[in-house]
Order: sequence, then structure tokens, then C-alpha cells
Amino acid sequence: MDLRSILKHIKAKICLPPQLKDDGDFAGNTCFDVQGLSGVLFLLATGTNDAAIGSTAEGTAPLVEECDTTNGTYTAITGAALADAIAATEDDSIFGIFADLSKTHKRYMQVQAPHAGNGTTGCNLCIIALGFPADQMPNSATEMGLAELIQA
Repeated sequence: MDLRSILKHIKAKICLPPQLKDDGDFAGNTCFDVQGLSGVLFLLATGTNDAAIGSTAEGTAPLVEECDTTNGTYTAITGAALADAIAATEDDSIFGIFADLSKTHKRYMQVQAPHAGNGTTGCNLCIIALGFPADQMPNSATEMGLAELIQA
């Protein structure tokens, strides 16, 4: 499959609209339906930040969780977390968490409760999910142009 064909078949969704938040949870975080896909890449794109970004708290590494329904109880996916929280100094960076759907996973996924620490002006964040068709999956952080890639 060539790149043009891949791009035509990628499923994309803004799971967290771009926003500035200081000291609290980002608003509007939504799940991504992975039915019929072979892989999903969650991209966490930062802007200018003066505090850390994590899941549920600024000291917790962002992670992806899954559920059988859109509004059920989500559970963390083993191995689907960044190594650390996103630091206040990691401005204008893109982080990726990839889930290989050839492994057993539930239908809906999301980044767990994105949270900004307490800074002077706050943190800028946007989360985009890219779903890959059944016959094409990306392989490495370098190939995707990412600062860090976690695969689960």
C-alpha cells in the first residue's frame, strides 16, 4: 500500500480540542472508536507550557485507557503510557502512544483525564487519534516524526 492510499484510509478524530488550561483537567476529552482498525496512534501535541501535563494529576504520565462502551468504566491499557508526565519545558512537542489492535483490546479508547499543573499561564494541549487500516501500521517514533512513541 502506498502512502497516498494509507492517508485516504486513516480515520482521524480530535479527542481533545486545542486549549489552554492552568491547574486542572482539560475540558472536552472524548473517546475514539477503534472498531475495524489494526492500530491507533494518540498524538499529544503541546504548545507553550509552564507546568507539567499528566493523566488525572500533573505528576502522572499520560496514558491510554479502554472500555467496551463510550460511557462505561475505562481501564488503563498495560504499557500504553508515556515514560513520565510531560514536563513544563517540553514546549511545542508531539508525543505518541500507539495501540496495536491485533492484540486483544476493547472498542473505545481515550487518553485518561488530561490534567495541567499549576503554572503562571498554564499548558496548551491538543490530542488527536489516528486509526490505521487493517493492512498498514506505523513502526517507529522516527518514522512518525515523534519525540517519543509508546506501543501497547
